[in-house]
Amino acid sequence: MNLLDRHVAPNPTPHNSVSTHDVVFDPSNNLWFRLFVPHKSDVVSLPIIVFFHGGGFAFLSAASHVYDAVCRRFARKLNAVVCSVEYRLSPEHKFPSQYDDTFAVLKFLDNPENRKNLPFWPENADVSTVFIAGDSAGGNLAHHLAVNYAKSSSTFSLLKVIGLVNIQPFFGGKERVNSEVELEGAPVVSMDRTQWLWKAFLPDGLDCDHWAVNVSGPNAMNISGVEYPPTLLFVGGFDPLKDWQKRYYEWLRRNEKDVKLVEYSSAIHAFYVFPELPEAELLFAEVKEFFNNQISKVRRTKI
Repeated sequence: MNLLDRHVAPNPTPHNSVSTHDVVFDPSNNLWFRLFVPHKSDVVSLPIIVFFHGGGFAFLSAASHVYDAVCRRFARKLNAVVCSVEYRLSPEHKFPSQYDDTFAVLKFLDNPENRKNLPFWPENADVSTVFIAGDSAGGNLAHHLAVNYAKSSSTFSLLKVIGLVNIQPFFGGKERVNSEVELEGAPVVSMDRTQWLWKAFLPDGLDCDHWAVNVSGPNAMNISGVEYPPTLLFVGGFDPLKDWQKRYYEWLRRNEKDVKLVEYSSAIHAFYVFPELPEAELLFAEVKEFFNNQISKVRRTKI
């Protein structure tokens, strides 16, 4: 993971038509998000993406080079304002610290005074068209934030979540599923590593069938009456976690949620951080179509 963790500073001067700024949203925990603002856009209203990076809850950062680059592409290709969130990491900070941090950033964005105090916040950023997004561990966080937001949406004055983009989310369980066994030795993900990461994330006394890990398992949260946002889920054929992700998909369908599964049969875990891979470009095209479909339900302007 450390090989991927070269940090880059924010750049207020537009680079590839996107400027970046770091915004503190929780001074007590030194938490911030990196704001990506697209330029040269004639769109009247810009959707907002609240993005959570991967790294098994223990590694990487919103300042990591790979995530700075990914979020810059999101902002440029989708004409969207991106808030890439720096959340607390395990093992120093265990569950539910990270989930608390995700909710805190939504509350920060919902407050117009907070946005007013940011001179670089674009006036045409539309907090009524917010997408939650994340990859790997960030996908786990994005899912749980979607549930928490849906259960408490009445407490938000302006912010509205209209979609979820979940990229190869990090889920698991006590069971060893077929993909974990058959794809042992695949790039990025190994069972030894995931077991260590879950142990680092969970407090003593909790196991991997806890609802935070095994989201569709025996202890899963009841979301039958929850207005879970429309979801676009990405799965890779060479990702050892793919069976857990497909169980999540089937669980959402059983609960009558709007979800689309996109599987790239040749994709490894974290394929999207490699722009030279054809699947990475396909992912952005799928996300753009999903954005257009969801935004068209609340306004007529397309990105």
